[in-house]
Amino acid sequence: MIIIRLARENEVPALAAIGLDAWEKAVSGVADAQAMRQVAELSFLSFLRSKWFSVGVIEHGGAIAGWAAREDDDGTISDLWIEPSMQRQGLGSALLADLEERILARGFEAAIIRTHAQNDKAIGFFRKHGYAISSLSTAYAPKLDRDVESVGMKKMLAEPIVHDSQQWF
Repeated sequence: MIIIRLARENEVPALAAIGLDAWEKAVSGVADAQAMRQVAELSFLSFLRSKWFSVGVIEHGGAIAGWAAREDDDGTISDLWIEPSMQRQGLGSALLADLEERILARGFEAAIIRTHAQNDKAIGFFRKHGYAISSLSTAYAPKLDRDVESVGMKKMLAEPIVHDSQQWF
């Protein structure tokens, strides 16, 4: 049975571990995950300690399988992590659909996500769910000491509201 709900404060360490495991898999071949592991773990813990109350969690069979968040509570998805051993079971799709519903309910017409340009699995996942590449950028990443290409992806969740501010007679 799959359950999607908000996180609980005491789940922060477990959520950080899931995020870290999934992050390591995502950066494999792009960055030295082992060299960056401690910084990444501290980043996950810091984020989750301050935002746990707005993080969506997905459970499968009574165990936490992943989580998703919008760091700035806007239309931008900052995190979507599924425990690697539980990937490819539809859990990410269910969690994404829930997140999109929350984005739309808050009045945002589109959902936006960014990932590194070599993250083919994430790009494929989001394309499969209706996202299209909307930007490509390169920025220097001090932790990696090199330029990193990122891809921005966007999905319209609602038709834009057009206000007719002029009347023609």
